[in-house]
Amino acid sequence: MAGEINLRKLIRQMTPILNHGYYVFVTVKDVSVISREDTICEFKEKEGTTIVIDKNKADSLGFKYDFIAAWITLKIHSSLEAVGLTAVFSTELAKHDISCNVIAGYYHDHIFVAKEDSSKAFKVLTSLSLNY
Repeated sequence: MAGEINLRKLIRQMTPILNHGYYVFVTVKDVSVISREDTICEFKEKEGTTIVIDKNKADSLGFKYDFIAAWITLKIHSSLEAVGLTAVFSTELAKHDISCNVIAGYYHDHIFVAKEDSSKAFKVLTSLSLNY
């Protein structure tokens, strides 16, 4: 099933959902130290593999991290070829001094914001969706 590409429809129907818990980005040299069942996602870089993982799990494994994030999922099935969605919502978040780290999955876009900005970011995204 192909995802949505119409920008207006994407914004109006993005329906942000604030996922439960807090998440951290960590880097590991050896991915065998972590079960894939425990990771949200991973990305291989030259310096190591970045993983996104639940903060409590990272703490139990003794991982070091600098950034604690809340995870917002946009419910609309966006196409990986859609143009402008990330630009629109990241610009709106930036206007409210909210940094975002975006990961596109096959079906949805996932936004990680500082935990202290989670409520504000959720409100900004909901307002954007209602008023676009």
